[in-house]
Amino acid sequence: MFFETDEQQRDFAASIDAALGAADLPGAVRAWAAGDTTPGRKVWSQLADLGVTALNVPEKYDGIEAHPVDLVVAAERLGRWCVPGPVAESIAVAPVLLADDERAAGLASGELIATVALPPHAPRALDAEVAGLILLAADGEVREGTAGTQHESVDPSRKLFEASASGEGWRADVARAYEFGVLATAAQLVGAGQAMLDMSVEYAKQRSQFGKVIGTYQAIKHKLADVHIAVELARPLVYGAALSLADGSPDTARDVSAAKVAASGAALLAARAALQTHGAIGFTQEHDLSLWLLRVQALRSAWGDPTVHRRRVLEAL
Repeated sequence: MFFETDEQQRDFAASIDAALGAADLPGAVRAWAAGDTTPGRKVWSQLADLGVTALNVPEKYDGIEAHPVDLVVAAERLGRWCVPGPVAESIAVAPVLLADDERAAGLASGELIATVALPPHAPRALDAEVAGLILLAADGEVREGTAGTQHESVDPSRKLFEASASGEGWRADVARAYEFGVLATAAQLVGAGQAMLDMSVEYAKQRSQFGKVIGTYQAIKHKLADVHIAVELARPLVYGAALSLADGSPDTARDVSAAKVAASGAALLAARAALQTHGAIGFTQEHDLSLWLLRVQALRSAWGDPTVHRRRVLEAL
């Protein structure tokens, strides 16, 4: 099935690209990993100005209450640029958990960054030391949380924390919030896969081996074509899952999980091809490619790894 975004959505994506393309995202990610969140917070401020942080917030709290497809459009671009911070948690999940809470207005304005722990598949709170609000959700109930022990992620810019509940809880659609978390993560993986494909194509035009530009070798062309096909096959599954989520389809869990599996596979294929195309330089921390390689490894297991989601698809068939 083929999905085509409308002109307004394409303009929205272009505005995100323009803003993030002018920022030093690799520098912001490295600073975030080192504990300096100032550059990253400037990026989040830009996202708030563009309305990204308000996408999933109800209109009664100054949000946009946009269609899930709009959320996917934005999340894919954030994955494309490797934006640091709790993207899925604050932009996609927290607004659902705070659907009847005035604190959602802070999410919409960008003044508040939230993170979420939602066991069993998202048991730890990402970047809890940065977030102004930690939410712990399970069994249809949400409670405010406090950060505990820190755990390192494969991606140094993604610090994970144990979260313990504090205070009284409130009822929320936790199951729907989980689907939003998976969907936003899948969209980021598609964006990251596309970014690495673009990097590989550009590098293949420059790198020479045995006296020839490697982009002229059929093996390289086929490898990058395989990545292109994988990304293009994953993208409509992500958009299809957004439609299922919007419509409250009984197949939502199946569609969202299928999207996460496909996006994870496409991004992993893109990472492998990027490493092979770049050669030894791709293994160095100094090269920006390393940021996307690590991000993909982290996002593949975030909000349920491929095994979890394959099982959900199988159970739904």
